[in-house]
Amino acid sequence: MFQWYVINTYSGHENKVKANLEHRIVSMNQQPSFRRVVVPTEQVVETKDGQKVQTEKRVLPGYVLVNMEMTDDSWSVVKNTPGVTGFVGSGATPVPLSKPEIDRILHTATAAERPRAVAQFELGESVKVTSGPLSDFDGEIVDVNPDQHKLKVLVNIFERQVPVELSFDQVKKID
Repeated sequence: MFQWYVINTYSGHENKVKANLEHRIVSMNQQPSFRRVVVPTEQVVETKDGQKVQTEKRVLPGYVLVNMEMTDDSWSVVKNTPGVTGFVGSGATPVPLSKPEIDRILHTATAAERPRAVAQFELGESVKVTSGPLSDFDGEIVDVNPDQHKLKVLVNIFERQVPVELSFDQVKKID
């Protein structure tokens, strides 16, 4: 019976492990025991220098998912792949993922999902306003709302600290 298992790898080597495992499956003639090898990723929107950039981030750094039928031969193929440190599970027996877990990780439950925004800003950071009526003013971040892509910034206007709500793309970090 085919089930999803989690493989532990060296962090940053997930794609290399995926390629090595797929090559080993073919070279050792184990295709009937394997369906898919997946490095789970998600699309995120980051704001860099005032520009929104869509990038792909790993959901589970250091892990690769494999849909396989657990036999001694298939277990050996995965276990002896370069970069694999082992299966995730209790003791020597790998534990398969449940259907809700795999749906959540692979986002198959909701097909139309918006890219998630990642805030590149932290509280207390100094920023320069790049657009709008307060353009070229400097301020300090006092609140970050990543869900709405907004920041609350204290801007010094006429020698007074005034809180102003700005979007991520209206400011840039001061180095």
